[in-house]
Amino acid sequence: MNRPVLLVVAHGSRDPRHAATVQALVRRAGALRPGLRVETAFLEFNLPSVPGVLERLAADGVREVVALPLLLTRAFHAKADIPAVLRQAPPSLSIRQAEVLGPSPLLIAAVERRLYEAGLTPADKSATGVVLASAGSTDPEAIAVIAETARELRRTGWCSVRPAFASASLPRTEEAVRALRSEPGVRRVAVAPYVIAPGRLPDRIAAGAAEADVLADVLGPSPELARLLLDRYDGAHAVRRPVARTA
Repeated sequence: MNRPVLLVVAHGSRDPRHAATVQALVRRAGALRPGLRVETAFLEFNLPSVPGVLERLAADGVREVVALPLLLTRAFHAKADIPAVLRQAPPSLSIRQAEVLGPSPLLIAAVERRLYEAGLTPADKSATGVVLASAGSTDPEAIAVIAETARELRRTGWCSVRPAFASASLPRTEEAVRALRSEPGVRRVAVAPYVIAPGRLPDRIAAGAAEADVLADVLGPSPELARLLLDRYDGAHAVRRPVARTA
């Protein structure tokens, strides 16, 4: 039986690094599942667009699609923008929307991978405070998920972990760095960008990390993220609940 196509839906950015990173991640996920057709589409700024890819899939005779939001939290894009564009798909397509990526232990593992690649070691954890710096949101559910992710990261052994936001919410990265400096037992401060790809807001996070000792890279095409894409695909495939169409 043919498997549904995996359509990874990213937000998009004017920064060319964003699309390049997304494509690298999607290629890595596809390499983990030979024979699975994996496509990428963007909500704005980049091509191919979501409607364009859906039209092409329908023209190719595809019947089932799992649309995966390349998002770490369930904020506005996952709740409104993506369902709206999927409802306009060609009627021959049966589409299921997968869950967003977070929260997940694989994301915690990806954050730690980036921290270790930036020069830290597991032996540094007990004396290192970490700023978990996300893009930011006005959605209370998204903010709560970031806060819980910071707590889960702290439970892995870091001296302290504070969430921070590049926009829409407080504190900013630089404020969290300064707050960690004053905490007992913190001898170094690391900033871990909790974002998937480079762009304007990740650059703002990097600027806010000027007073930190360590700045990790964005999550990017990490092995953990590639595995997580397939986990979310499998979960949506198992549920078999298609996106409701407009009347």
